[in-house]
Amino acid sequence: VQLQASGGGRVQAEGSLRLSCAASGRTFSTRHMAWFRQASGKEREFVAAISRSGGGTYYADSVKGRFTISRDNAENAVYLQMNTLKPEDTAVYYCAAAANIMTDSTWPESREYDYWGQGTQVTVSS
Repeated sequence: VQLQASGGGRVQAEGSLRLSCAASGRTFSTRHMAWFRQASGKEREFVAAISRSGGGTYYADSVKGRFTISRDNAENAVYLQMNTLKPEDTAVYYCAAAANIMTDSTWPESREYDYWGQGTQVTVSS
């Protein structure tokens, strides 16, 4: 699976952005998908994840109520709608895919994800 993230940019605080991740290959619908982010000088952190069917979604506490993850298996794509952005959301955002069976404790673990996109920069100014 090859992943290509896009949609990043610069936005003012309280603004919105929608990230997209396009996947190649015919196994997309068999993969759980997630977004992680990495701010400059910090470790990569979990943002949100969605199950294979799209029936289950999981969010980091820091983005609950502001971000929404979704997927379109017919289009081989996953999205991250980001609203009410804050300067602390500034980071490079990565999409990732996992084939493993996931549990509540493993969704946020980057080691569970087999494939990673190249990242897209999101900058939120105050």
